[in-house]
Amino acid sequence: MFLREVLRDAPAGQLARTYLGWTIAPYEDEKEGYSLQQPTSHAVALSVAHKDEADPDGISEKSSADPAQGKDSDIESSAMASTAPRQDENAIRDIERMATEKEEPPNTTQPNPNEVSFSPEDRDNPHNWSTGKKVFAFAQICLLTFSIYSASAIITPAEGVFQEMWGVSGQVSALVLSMYVLGYGLGPLIFSPLSEMPMVGRNVPYMGSFAIFIIMTAVGSGVSNFAGLVVIRFLQGFFGGPVLATGAASASDIFPFNKVPYALSFWAFFAYGGPALGPVMSGFAIPLDDWRWGMWETLILSGFTFLVLFFFLPETNADYILSQRAKRLRAKTGDTNLLSRSESRSGNKNWVKLTIHHLTMPFRITVLDPSVGFINLYTALVYGVYYSFFESFPLVYIGTYGFTIGIMGAVFICVIIGAGIGLTIYTLLLVYIYEPYTMTKGIGSPEYRLVPGLFAAALAPAGMFIFGYAAKPDITWVGPTVGIALYAAASFILINCIFVYLPISYPRFAASIFAANGFLRSAMACGAIHFSQPLFGNLGVGNGCAILGSVAAACAALFVLLYWFGPTLRARSRFAETY
Repeated sequence: MFLREVLRDAPAGQLARTYLGWTIAPYEDEKEGYSLQQPTSHAVALSVAHKDEADPDGISEKSSADPAQGKDSDIESSAMASTAPRQDENAIRDIERMATEKEEPPNTTQPNPNEVSFSPEDRDNPHNWSTGKKVFAFAQICLLTFSIYSASAIITPAEGVFQEMWGVSGQVSALVLSMYVLGYGLGPLIFSPLSEMPMVGRNVPYMGSFAIFIIMTAVGSGVSNFAGLVVIRFLQGFFGGPVLATGAASASDIFPFNKVPYALSFWAFFAYGGPALGPVMSGFAIPLDDWRWGMWETLILSGFTFLVLFFFLPETNADYILSQRAKRLRAKTGDTNLLSRSESRSGNKNWVKLTIHHLTMPFRITVLDPSVGFINLYTALVYGVYYSFFESFPLVYIGTYGFTIGIMGAVFICVIIGAGIGLTIYTLLLVYIYEPYTMTKGIGSPEYRLVPGLFAAALAPAGMFIFGYAAKPDITWVGPTVGIALYAAASFILINCIFVYLPISYPRFAASIFAANGFLRSAMACGAIHFSQPLFGNLGVGNGCAILGSVAAACAALFVLLYWFGPTLRARSRFAETY
């Protein structure tokens, strides 16, 4: 049954059902004895549009409903909790519902008998999937993330080849990396909101954009001029980017609040692993054969990933699933009054105003809220330093230690090791500290989630100093490599703490904050790829890392101030929730 349901819900199964009439497995509403689940008066109360000072334009930020309780935002569903101590998954839903209750006060609206919803144990509800199905589905999101991220740096070993082949400078040659990174910061601003629309769902943006990514990769493998290659690289990033911003939403689609941080940690590990393993995958092939091997390897990996997703990735957006159920029931009964909650809400919306609101909110909240602005800039700095390492590696491991391009690429494995250490530490913190804390105290203070980040923010600059000043001929190559691993572990923990803190503090605007965060991170990484070359070239790796480390240390001090004064800042914010 598990495999048949996965095949049914995957793109291939949906196409077979629509165009060939194949019923691989029945939905709950197609089984004998199905009756329309009647929503409670409280659940319907939560569906009433609510306008407050946190929504100054009168447009709700909510976009995707938690099926069991009728919540509005899938990211919100991963970030809300109550003060009641519970120990099972139903208790987690009570936690989330009661927090939503705080945001939208109940009224006396009566249940809508024509509303299509999930029953408490509905197998079509992603939150009710078996653990195996949840893990299998999210593992595919992680594979997709790895495929896109690995393509970013997989071509970097060929930068020297481009300089010789086309006579470009080192700065110009680095465009093959920086334009890709900039592209995957811009793409989600357009494609990710589509995945939250009930009539679209997650799989259409995932598969559609990924298919274009594969086409761009195939075209890029045959390009014969450098300008064309740079354009193709930007388009690769642009169409590959949606999963990099929507993966967190997919996690909250299927996992309860207390399990989402685990899923996000493993997802982030694959995100770290992609850029690090990209040069390893191509480091030996490119110098010995052809620079196109980087594109060919990306095409092979992406093609395999696309086939896996096409046959096995189920839709996870609960609003989309319910809208499809309502569509089937209307066709079956002829009753046009049967609507899902999202369909009922969407009837009278001004879509032009709504679109403008969504497109501008990421930038408005970043500018108008100092806490969000600082966090977004801080994570952008961390990300920029991460990518600057790609430009300093040749100076250290080829220039100082005499490594070949292939051996230098293998050094990137130390980033994986560092991220693995960070993943282990953070997972242990979740198991022994944060999950018990959530189950007994609910959300509590959001700043409590930042505590591991305080230590990580202090260790990250230390890793940069070690890398910079240990990169000397009289010191073994292991010295700077340890610094890289330390930086990778610290930054991994730091980013995970921030990614949990943001949606807890700003649940209604979490999607907008993550969109702005992703754009700023990519923009900073794009710039870091280019400013790191003259920085390290003119000052040396040691002094260059010292400057970056000093800036990171200053930001770490500000991070401490955010921890102490966070409650005060949130109390004054027009966007944040107070607890």
